[in-house]
Amino acid sequence: MKVVLAYSGGLDTTVLLTWLQEKYNAEVICYCSNVGQEEELDGLEEKALKHGAVKCYVDDVQDEFAAEYIYPMMQANAIYEGTYLLGTSIARPLIAKRMIDIANAEGAEAICHGATGKGNDQVRFELTAYALKPDIKVIAPWRMPEDFPFEGRMDMVKYLEERGVPTTVSAAKPYSMDRNMLHISFEGGILEDPWNEPDEDMWCMTKPLSQAADEAEYVEISFEKGIPVAVNGEKLGAAALLKKLNALGCEHAVGRIDIVENRFTGMKDRGVYETPGGTILQAAHRALESICMDREVMHLRDSFIPKYAELVYNGFWFAPEREMLQAAIVQSQETVTGDVRVKLYKGGVHVCGRKSPYSLYSPELVSFDEAGGYDQSDATGFIKLNALRLRVLATMKKES
Repeated sequence: MKVVLAYSGGLDTTVLLTWLQEKYNAEVICYCSNVGQEEELDGLEEKALKHGAVKCYVDDVQDEFAAEYIYPMMQANAIYEGTYLLGTSIARPLIAKRMIDIANAEGAEAICHGATGKGNDQVRFELTAYALKPDIKVIAPWRMPEDFPFEGRMDMVKYLEERGVPTTVSAAKPYSMDRNMLHISFEGGILEDPWNEPDEDMWCMTKPLSQAADEAEYVEISFEKGIPVAVNGEKLGAAALLKKLNALGCEHAVGRIDIVENRFTGMKDRGVYETPGGTILQAAHRALESICMDREVMHLRDSFIPKYAELVYNGFWFAPEREMLQAAIVQSQETVTGDVRVKLYKGGVHVCGRKSPYSLYSPELVSFDEAGGYDQSDATGFIKLNALRLRVLATMKKES
């Protein structure tokens, strides 16, 4: 049996690599994607092969991640439950897609992941896998307690020691972390009590507010059809642009949230997130839309946001309903081209200016100081027609 294993080289996936060989006599092909997690990936292939993998793929998919997943999602202004910019959620379909690509190329019958049976990631990985390869076998060891009887890290260390597999285990962190170029998440451990404030030294992608720059900084972002293409006039590739905004946001402590969200599996989960560049982009994109999107198109697209965000959060990236919504969203972005100026200061993103060759904003029309081709007397009939049902209702109440 050939199995493609989602592999990071840490304790959990080292155990999975060894366990798959024992349990299934499997030929294990390890896979790790570089989605901007800033972890040391050098030597990962050598480590996997040393521990019994027949092959190891280490992909740099950062530009694909930004261009084909993050930015299309941002065209939708997707925010889950009003606060979460979906940083972890949007990385999972790409990782799972690449695992299926490798399974097809290598003739593997199964994929394996280390996601737990309580979380969202198991759903995201597997929905993508089944959407792209309906006959794939999925091995999820944490849902197999009889075959995978580990209760904690020390059980895993002992398991590897008994088999002579070396591992370096640091002291357990007081929370779990997951990072990519869009964000970093912190969950579990001390954060499981929603009353506990996160430690000041926990933050990775943003400076603490107490250390944020004392001077405000102006940043200009250029968009073409809703996709960011330049920062301060400098054209940048998809990944490079987001990293540039991450660095700027870091200096000003931009993009932190502390929320309790509703998992797809039914339980509530407290998560602390940093999304510096994404927070800047979301504010700028929204500001540009305000001057170059038709009102009814904007309102209709906005009505899609809760559903679209839910689909991304729950793992339905490759579902037909998400693709249908995406087509409509892309159409809505045809004129979302222009520049936005924002001011970053002490955790805030403040929009200071916006311009577009497709601007629908007319200073003459809206001005208090000139008519601008607008006949104010037209408003009388407009108001009376809209008030008609209210007047009929009020009359009925008065007579009854």
